[in-house]
Amino acid sequence: MNKENFLNGLREKLSGLPQEDIEERIAFYNEMINDRMEDGLSEEEAIEAIGSVDSVVEQIMSEIPLSTLVKKKVTPKRKLKAWEILLLILGAPVWIPLVISVGAVMFSVYAVVWAVVICLYAADITSAAGLFVGLAGIVAYLRAGNPVGALFSAGMGMASVGLAILLFFACIWLTKAVINATGKLILGIKISFVGNKE
Repeated sequence: MNKENFLNGLREKLSGLPQEDIEERIAFYNEMINDRMEDGLSEEEAIEAIGSVDSVVEQIMSEIPLSTLVKKKVTPKRKLKAWEILLLILGAPVWIPLVISVGAVMFSVYAVVWAVVICLYAADITSAAGLFVGLAGIVAYLRAGNPVGALFSAGMGMASVGLAILLFFACIWLTKAVINATGKLILGIKISFVGNKE
């Protein structure tokens, strides 16, 4: 891919951003390609070192706040006509509750996912506490002269610790997965705002 194709592809993918932001990004990557070419790389090698157009767009979009994109997208490009304002007002009893309902459902699903993560952490802490219960059981059974009960308590305490260790790694993995999924979801929303041409 040559520089012109790369920059044109970048311009097209960023078409939903304000024009001054697009030009700033294009100038930045144009200069970056030129600098790499001055360092001895060919045009294709310089572009390959930067990455694909999609990866560059993802990086740019990760830096732009979602609120900026939403504001740009919902701000009218022209003054609304009287009949458009009237339709918005008359339709408000329908579209406002729908927007609120969709937002509430999305928030609820996200809250449930985090509730599952928190419950898994609580189960992990409870399993780790099983070690102390097992130790207390060993002492109690030995005082009562029951070595079999003490052995059973020791086994249960070790099993609880083993489960706590496994749950700890599962908790860490699940937390990272939810955070990564959240980041990808936000990035996807940002790209969908920019990807649609005006």
